[in-house]
Amino acid sequence: MNLIPNIPPKAFSFSAVIVGYLLIDDLTANEQNALGNWLMLTAQVLCTNAFYRQVQQERSGNNTNQNISNEQGIKMLERMVAALNKEIEDLKSDIRR
Repeated sequence: MNLIPNIPPKAFSFSAVIVGYLLIDDLTANEQNALGNWLMLTAQVLCTNAFYRQVQQERSGNNTNQNISNEQGIKMLERMVAALNKEIEDLKSDIRR
């Protein structure tokens, strides 16, 4: 079963942002909360399953995951924080209007 499209990670993540924004206007606050909680639960199940599979692979000596270096990880986190700060500032300026 191949549900995940073969697109760049940034495009895949951005598609989730777009879907989220599209759903905002069509749902009440309670519906948004219910759907958001359902999606988070679904995500947690997927993450838990994937992590457990990684543990099993590691224990069996078949660990093929490639880890990014600490420096690369820090740079990525810094870019993410900067993007979030920009988004927050944009939202603040929209609210002030």
